[in-house]
Amino acid sequence: MTANPGLVDTHSHIYLSDFDDDRDEVVQRAQSALVQKILLPNIDRSTVDRLHETEAAYPNICHAMMGLHPCSVGAQFEQELQELLDLFSQRSYIAVGEIGIDLHWDTTYLEQQKKAFLHQVDFAHQNDLPIVIHSRKSIDLIIDLLEKKALPGLRGVFHCFGGDLMQAERIRELGFLMGIGGVATFKNSALPQVLCNVDPKYLILETDAPYLTPHPHRGKRNEPAYVSLVAAKLGEVLALGPDELAAVTSQNAEKLFFS
Repeated sequence: MTANPGLVDTHSHIYLSDFDDDRDEVVQRAQSALVQKILLPNIDRSTVDRLHETEAAYPNICHAMMGLHPCSVGAQFEQELQELLDLFSQRSYIAVGEIGIDLHWDTTYLEQQKKAFLHQVDFAHQNDLPIVIHSRKSIDLIIDLLEKKALPGLRGVFHCFGGDLMQAERIRELGFLMGIGGVATFKNSALPQVLCNVDPKYLILETDAPYLTPHPHRGKRNEPAYVSLVAAKLGEVLALGPDELAAVTSQNAEKLFFS
């Protein structure tokens, strides 16, 4: 491998109000931790302006995606979704995200979540863009939907992967990546036992800041600098040195989002 290329936080919400008091310092700490890029998935219409402003404030570091998060999908989601997708005609984004299905909080709008997800999958495929998938308690359902779609060339990542080895294998067979975050560092996590059997070329790093803070900061606000803690744990699990782990995960991120 080449020298350490730096780390990529492939999933971070530093545009949220949680960071309004110290966003500059957060980005500076990330850079000090060798984080070279911070990728920003959208949530819904209410976050678009903040997302754009944060990306503009930190050019070449922050890179925006656009999509409708499943937790923001309600009975009448179509107009909001179309407004978000219309933004792609005004400027470029690195991915369609964050999209998916969430069965943790509320299943009232499951059918609408499916429709919104599949519509955004089709849009991404038509525009040759990767997708960033939120799959909380819905990994098998989403894999089933993507397998049924069987869209050639469709690519993306299962953000915050926390599944088992069989699910990891199905994701690999789809040609998708798995986003690894703070959960891998939790003392009671079974994820390391899964990841030690996964080829590193299917893995990328993320924080999901301000959520899912890695050990030993669990319970506090997460931030992109902490992706280095995820990297350290993943390197330990895969028996890779820091430079090699950084190189392979960053190359995976570059290929997915920027090639």
